[in-house]
Amino acid sequence: MSISVAILVTLLSVLMASGCSGGPSLREPSNEPFVHGALRVSYDGRFLVHEDGTPFPYFGDTAWQLFHRLDSTEVKYYLADRQAKGFTVIQACILAELNGLDTPNRNGDLPLFDNDPTRPNEAYFAWVDFVIQEAAAHGLYVGLLPTWGDKVNRKWGVGPEIFDEWNARKYGRFLGRRYREFPNIIWINGGDRPGGEKTIVWDALAEGICAEDSTHLMTYHPSGEASSGMWFHNRDWLDFNMFQSGHAQTDFAIYKRLLIPDYERNPVKPVLDGEPRYEDIPIRFKSENGRFTDTDVRRTLYWSLFSGACGYTYGANDIWQFYVPGRTSMCEARNHWKDALQLPGASQLIHARRLLENFGWCDRVPAPELLFGAPLQNDDVAVAVRGSDYALVYIPNGHPVEISLRKLPLKETLRFSWYDPRNGARYAMEQPDSENILRVVPPSSGRGQDWILIVEF
Repeated sequence: MSISVAILVTLLSVLMASGCSGGPSLREPSNEPFVHGALRVSYDGRFLVHEDGTPFPYFGDTAWQLFHRLDSTEVKYYLADRQAKGFTVIQACILAELNGLDTPNRNGDLPLFDNDPTRPNEAYFAWVDFVIQEAAAHGLYVGLLPTWGDKVNRKWGVGPEIFDEWNARKYGRFLGRRYREFPNIIWINGGDRPGGEKTIVWDALAEGICAEDSTHLMTYHPSGEASSGMWFHNRDWLDFNMFQSGHAQTDFAIYKRLLIPDYERNPVKPVLDGEPRYEDIPIRFKSENGRFTDTDVRRTLYWSLFSGACGYTYGANDIWQFYVPGRTSMCEARNHWKDALQLPGASQLIHARRLLENFGWCDRVPAPELLFGAPLQNDDVAVAVRGSDYALVYIPNGHPVEISLRKLPLKETLRFSWYDPRNGARYAMEQPDSENILRVVPPSSGRGQDWILIVEF
């Protein structure tokens, strides 16, 4: 049916008086993850859940240098902040990227004797134990990387390459034995490297861990603009796919290239973006291109979740490296990491978590069929998701979109409201009079004026 013959309704949103909502208040997220049992993949292969079936919303933070650069007081400060903001996973690396082999941690300990993976330093690993236990005390999982990729395949970075197939397997078994009883581990193999190189080492590391630890889930963190699914999708040790959309792309095309192919792979496995554009990192690593902001964070967040991702990982340029003035700045970091904790993008993730946990974390499926007509420009692509009794449409720049109501269940009354992803506010809106195509005009438009349309039925 063409637009000219469809019933078009230009819907002007009505923001109600302060305090007036467009529906019931949304429940606050729960923060008691360990009472529901170990993590598993859901029966349909799309999500992560606990043993008792309780959904697990993976909301990660990239804290790669956590074990390497913070002391105990700072660790507690950081974890308390992330717990308060609704994060559920902290991604951190044991053998850190930034000269993690030859520069000691804040306690003065190196991780290995003579850079030998078969000779771990007990003092250093006792510190790793402490940090993981502190994370558990804050209700947080640790996405635990055994090593950054430069220790396997240098390509760039400090290195040195210290792993081969034999010692990677032995190191993996050491880690599996040590951490199999910890309740809050998610294994992340890899470390910003293509899986098609040194594959035999990555497999040995994963198989070594799994030989001792059959409890915890495992994925693989690839290099930029790549996915674990490209190399390891059919490996028994890979429970869910992780891709890195990276720090260069600014539109939806990267999700068409990485997320959607992973979502469509067989056998079905969950997928998430383990490293999207960091807040305040220079675009394409050059400040003359500008820096990514909370607007970019929200776009990657909702483009991911509404396209089928089982979760999302946030990152901030100052936080992954725990930058402080006077320390060598990577990727033009410029703010003390404690100040960067308050960047707006990190505070806005909880609004996505609250929204999807209330409407149904595990029953959502991508719903591109709801969006009528030609797609908008690639940096302005609207995405839709639906569940058993709801549909949600993310509109990146607040521009009008057309919704096919014929794709929704035939109900006498569809209830519509607006959700502001910047602050979590929900607003009532006029009810449409259409039965076919609905032209939706968000309350405001322009960069940073993204909105979510809520349809309940």
